[in-house]
Amino acid sequence: MDATGAATIQLLDVGKRYRDGTVAVADLTLEIPAGELVVLVGPSGCGKSTVLRMINRLIPPSSGRILINGEDISQDDPVALRRRIGYVIQNVGLFPHQTVRQNIATVPGLLGWSTAAIRSRVDELMELIGLDPATHAKRYPHELSGGQRQRVGLARALAADPAVLLMDEPFSAVDPIVRTRLQEEFLRLQQQVRKTIVFVTHDVDEAVRLGDRIAVLSQGGKLEQYAPPAEVLKAPASPFVAEFVGSDRGVKRLAVTPIPSQVLRPLSAGDDTGPTVAATATLRDALARLLEGGTGRVVVRDGERALGVLTAEDIYTALHNH
Repeated sequence: MDATGAATIQLLDVGKRYRDGTVAVADLTLEIPAGELVVLVGPSGCGKSTVLRMINRLIPPSSGRILINGEDISQDDPVALRRRIGYVIQNVGLFPHQTVRQNIATVPGLLGWSTAAIRSRVDELMELIGLDPATHAKRYPHELSGGQRQRVGLARALAADPAVLLMDEPFSAVDPIVRTRLQEEFLRLQQQVRKTIVFVTHDVDEAVRLGDRIAVLSQGGKLEQYAPPAEVLKAPASPFVAEFVGSDRGVKRLAVTPIPSQVLRPLSAGDDTGPTVAATATLRDALARLLEGGTGRVVVRDGERALGVLTAEDIYTALHNH
């Protein structure tokens, strides 16, 4: 376990074959570094969720080994293992007869934490996910919106401070606007807690937005490519990956490409009054502001200081040279 409390996960020739001959996952080898968010993406039936469930032993692998911090999980008691791994699913799975506070306190209670420690942890997590304990702690799941229920599910998964968090299409059941907000909150939260997260989705845009790395799987759990989002979009490793990420992958790359300082043009008279974008933004942000502003350029700022100007031509050059 590293200094952040995260853990390394290794899948070594892991396979899942059923008695009828169906191969859900065939000999998958994958290493997930501590503190990284790795997204498993691929078409329906490619074994994404099966991989997730093998990591917490909800499904036993037919072959291979799974190691967490170098320890073979097959040697662990499965119940004890699951209490050390956070798990978030699509429809949340909150207990309807329990309050928000009781739901979040589930695993700490099972682990024998003191009442005071549990209360403190629940309050801390509710603040972290943006729900006021005084307002929401005593509410029941049916009194919450879909987005709020999803946040509570995430807090429950984090309650015992697990080293590993597994997330199976957690945002797919909410509408697009709420989904975008949940993704933003989730990224902010991950910057603070830095857990090792394995995240399943069928949505390429979500994978690109959230992942430190993306594992693209095809039928039978075959690993087609495992790389940072920008690399997957720029250089698909196979025709399958190219087709799966889509013909608009150049546009998707804008969202994961930072603004390179070397392409900035010096400011001219009047430039400082045009549309602006932060130096920490992506090329997609810069292009959006440029198009909205209607001036043909966007000023890049570091706080109050203007660093330079970008045109559409500069954005094109930066994308193809990155």
